[in-house]
Amino acid sequence: MCTLVALAFLVPLGTNLREQARDGALADAARRSALVTGALSVSTEAAVVERAVTATGDDPATRPVVHGLGDEPPGGRADGADLDAVAADRRPAVVTVPGGVARLDPVSLGETVAVVEVFVPDSALTEGVERIWWLLAAVCAALVGATVILVDRVAARAVDSARGLVRAALAVGGGDLDVRVEPGGPRELAEAGHAFNRMADRLVVSRTDEREMVADLSHRLRTPLTVLRLDAEALESDDTSVGPLSQAELDRLRGIRRIRQAIVTLEGEVDELITATRKAVTQETAPGSCDASEVVRDRMVFWAALAGDQNRPHRVSGAHLRIPVPVARAELAAALDAVIGNVFRYTPQGTAFEVVVSRRDGYVAIRIDDAGPGIPDPDRALRRGTSDQGSTGLGLDIARRVALQANGSVSIDRARMGGASVVMLLADPDAAPRPVNRFGLVGRMAREVREPRSARRRWGSRGTEVD
Repeated sequence: MCTLVALAFLVPLGTNLREQARDGALADAARRSALVTGALSVSTEAAVVERAVTATGDDPATRPVVHGLGDEPPGGRADGADLDAVAADRRPAVVTVPGGVARLDPVSLGETVAVVEVFVPDSALTEGVERIWWLLAAVCAALVGATVILVDRVAARAVDSARGLVRAALAVGGGDLDVRVEPGGPRELAEAGHAFNRMADRLVVSRTDEREMVADLSHRLRTPLTVLRLDAEALESDDTSVGPLSQAELDRLRGIRRIRQAIVTLEGEVDELITATRKAVTQETAPGSCDASEVVRDRMVFWAALAGDQNRPHRVSGAHLRIPVPVARAELAAALDAVIGNVFRYTPQGTAFEVVVSRRDGYVAIRIDDAGPGIPDPDRALRRGTSDQGSTGLGLDIARRVALQANGSVSIDRARMGGASVVMLLADPDAAPRPVNRFGLVGRMAREVREPRSARRRWGSRGTEVD
């Protein structure tokens, strides 16, 4: 389109330049003719006229010729009829002659009329026009080339944008939801790129929500599973009977054993499901934050009901104030469920426990104490996949990983109540973390039972053991 506009502008320009060249040549002929007609008006002597003609130029072919002063002069090109018409009309005229045009100017000499002829060759009429046409042709060629390059670049951008969209769509179809495109090219393709990015963002949010829902449902399964396990343990033992048993009794004991094994297997599957979904959600989303007190109160609503069924005294302290922590709510809930679930799983019915939330010196501490037998080997208990109680060993590891996400740690010690004490330290986002006295955080200075320093182990933020 731009090339056509340029051509539409250059063609009239070239025609104009040609007309200007013709007008310039005719104006020069009129000037030379005026020199001769001026001399004739003064004198008709041959010498005077000859000097005037010679003064008009060096080219004999284009010097003026005077008709009507006697014999017909040599070099004239105009037809006699044209000369007679000009003499009769006594007005200048431009007539076409072989090889160009001639300007005829009448001069009144009394009763006679002389005619001055000035020949203008075709080369003078088009002098410089050919060069200008070549220049215009070069300009047009340059415009065409620039247009081709511009169109090629625009088309290349459009093709690159389309290919980028295709590659990104194939990647999303292959399961890579992190891929995004850089919107570019024509407006329509740029809008398609923006729409693709929004779609990918929504897919990520949708998949994260689905995994969160699966993890939340898994958490909720823990409470009824714990109840089932405790009820199964309350059934008659299948390994303490003495004497021969009837077939019905054997079948009943075998059924109890199968129920217990199924519950253990199901608990392990739920733990694995929670671990897998939480790990995927953590990798896909940025670290969040929540109110630790609100999470503790919410989870204790579930565990308090089970504690009532088992006559377990329990208490919650420090959860009445808002205490923000740099951990997603679902992650912290999973850690609490894992630790509190261990209390119900590994302590007898009627064993008391408490959950304490405190905030001091740049950290938030969540402590779960119980009055059970305690944990003889804290190091082994914190090691992933290891348990002395026949379980999957994932509970405390879940709590440890959540604490690591918050630049904190998990430690196991002897509780003031006599059993195990699991403390989760989480960095306080409203205060700069610094080395603190762990005893001051959880109120251990007033405890009655003091263990030797060598018996205490704490896992730091890098997962290394420190005194």
